[in-house]
Amino acid sequence: MAFLSRLVFLSASISIFCHTSAVAQQLDQKKTLAEPNTYVGSEICRTCHLEHYDAWKRTLHSKMLQDVSKNEDVLVTELDEKVMKEDFKKIEKKLKVPMDQIYFPKREDVLYTIGSQWKQRYLVKQDGKYFIAPTQFNIDKGRWVNYHDHDWKERPWLKKCGGCHATGVDLEKETFNEPGVGCEACHGPGSHHAALPVGESLGKRANIVNPSKLTGGVAVQICGSCHNRGKATKVKGSGWPVGYRPGKALETYYRSIPADDKKKMYPGGFSKGHHQQYIDWKNSRHADSGVDCISCHVVHELGNPVFQSKTKLEGDKLCLSCHEQVAQVGAHSVHSFGNCANCHMPRIAKSAESGDIRSHVFKVLLPKDTLETKIPNSCQSCHKHQDEDLADLQKRWDNLTKRQPANGGDVAQARQNGDATQASQ
Repeated sequence: MAFLSRLVFLSASISIFCHTSAVAQQLDQKKTLAEPNTYVGSEICRTCHLEHYDAWKRTLHSKMLQDVSKNEDVLVTELDEKVMKEDFKKIEKKLKVPMDQIYFPKREDVLYTIGSQWKQRYLVKQDGKYFIAPTQFNIDKGRWVNYHDHDWKERPWLKKCGGCHATGVDLEKETFNEPGVGCEACHGPGSHHAALPVGESLGKRANIVNPSKLTGGVAVQICGSCHNRGKATKVKGSGWPVGYRPGKALETYYRSIPADDKKKMYPGGFSKGHHQQYIDWKNSRHADSGVDCISCHVVHELGNPVFQSKTKLEGDKLCLSCHEQVAQVGAHSVHSFGNCANCHMPRIAKSAESGDIRSHVFKVLLPKDTLETKIPNSCQSCHKHQDEDLADLQKRWDNLTKRQPANGGDVAQARQNGDATQASQ
């Protein structure tokens, strides 16, 4: 037993020495600690946090911005100008400039890809500055569409979007430390943390932000710094919170679009566009109850879940871990095959194609909401009800969800009228 204990101690000591030596080879400890805390990149973090790094690599965060020169396979499609023009011809009426004035990037023009889940955009460089090319490939539909075809050269990527696509963006130097949403995007600059030896655990903890140890109101704003839409307060014209670092108050650096923004919001505080989940959430009862992003989602949990959206539990299991269902009555008696998200988080927002992003207000939208405000509703997100008359659909919903007296008289009457039968088919 004594020999085994010594062996375990020796193994741990060698491991610590190896980690420390590996980091020391990449960072000059004294020099690094004497300088301001800065970004070092996720590859440095990997030296000690390999399992978390591996879990993060399986998320969309790590794939937000990918270097084509290092891996050409990050391109999800071919950059065939003929195909692009054929697709653009189909949407010619939506273009803001004539077809012959649109820039169609060639493979050799593209330096980085942006996204790979719903759509992919392409980063090019002109006159020494990065710009997003005016061509976007929508992955689910397999088609090319326009993106700021009329003003793309007036939208320098680093200023407009860079801070949420890359980590460690410096607008003055027009550089970034790492492509993608890396470790330090959520944990803050890590040079001091990485330079300290492993044995100085308290010092290392003091030199990095751990979102799980922040107060909830500040921690959720880390997610809100990018899953948001608005304007920077420190740099005019920037679309991301320039100067913000994890642990700070987001409102100092950023102003979200108002709930009555008709271009980006539906009436009632529901988002039309992507990366607006934080705005939705702030309009929800979850926000009032302290249920935030990391109550449901994981970022780099060991054994990272493989199911979509990186939620802690799959499907209804997540919702039912808080919302215990004691009886199938009222609205919950309508569908035996439905799930929580399809009704309470309908796909009404758009990333690439209409309806590919779920609402995060966590509120059922009924046919009457569509009749009153033109907002899409939960019922018609289902294939069965897509083309049904809204007024009739609402009537059937009302009849089915009306609480009935114990004698069941109204139930019999509803069935006699045929309403219950129609809506339940």
